[in-house]
Parts: sequence; structure tokens; C-alpha cells
Amino acid sequence: MKTSDEALALAAADGDGDAFGLLIRRHYDRIYRMGWRLCGTQHDAEDLAHDIMAALPAKLRSYRGDAKFTTWLYRVVMNAATDRARKSQRRARARDGWGEDYQRRAAEQAEAHEAYDWLQTAMRTLPEELRETIALTLGEDMTQKEAAQVMGLSEGTIAWRMSEVKKHLRALAEKEAI
Repeated sequence: MKTSDEALALAAADGDGDAFGLLIRRHYDRIYRMGWRLCGTQHDAEDLAHDIMAALPAKLRSYRGDAKFTTWLYRVVMNAATDRARKSQRRARARDGWGEDYQRRAAEQAEAHEAYDWLQTAMRTLPEELRETIALTLGEDMTQKEAAQVMGLSEGTIAWRMSEVKKHLRALAEKEAI
């Protein structure tokens, strides 16, 4: 019989290394995929997944088993991605003002990122809450109800966000067609 994720998480929180290892094997790909969708690059997704794996033993101590383990885990990934983005923004602001060399490098980097396909670029222009919604509903194939539970929102809010995503993508496509 397959041990539930919830039981494994509780056992891992109590120091069971085998339970922790099994959780990692079951969910690493999920963490990585979600990280890729939230961060936008393979490198950042790998770094995020490794950071989460390193922090997960301590974070599991806060898991109470009240929610599905995957719901709790998605929240951990979303929080880690948000923290990572904030740190990146702080570093970018700290680099501002370093002169023409920094601006030249930033321009070169921007040109390199233009190689991504249109949809990936368009998805990164969405506000964070819309990216998170898309990552769960389309990327993880969740229903709007399931995504609402993970994000702690109403199902109506998720439906509204999906509508906003469609409007944003349409407007972007029309703008680029001009």
C-alpha cells in the first residue's frame, strides 16, 4: 500500500530520512516545473528547486497535516519564488547607477532574452498573481477550485484572473501586430 504524502511529511518532520527521501523523489519534478513557470528560466528553476530542497527539512516542521501536502508544497514553492524575485530586484536596484558598463551589459542581456518564444515572453509580462494563477491552472492542470485552495482565494477570483490573462495576451498580440 502506498503511504500518503501527508503521512510521509509528518514522519519526515519528525526526522525520518527515508520518508523525506521518498517525498523528494515524488515531488522534485513538480517543484522544478512550478519553479520554471514562476521564474522563467531553467537555471533559476534549478536554483529555486535546490534552495527549496535544502530548506524543506526545516519547513516540514511547520506542516501540520491540515491541508493536502501538495497544496502546502505549492505554497512553499510560490513563497520561495516570490522571495527570490524580491532579492533579484533588490540586487538590480543596487546595480543601478554603475554607469555605462552596466547599461551595456543590461542591453546585451535583454537582447539575449529576446530569443525566447513569444508566449514565454508574454507570460513573463503578466503580474505575479496572474503568473501564479497560470502556473497552477494550466501548468499544473489544476481546476480553478484547486488553484483557489492553494492560493487561499475564492474560485471567482481565479476565474477573474484567467480572464485578465486572456485580455493581457490579446492586447500584447494586437500591439505587436501593429
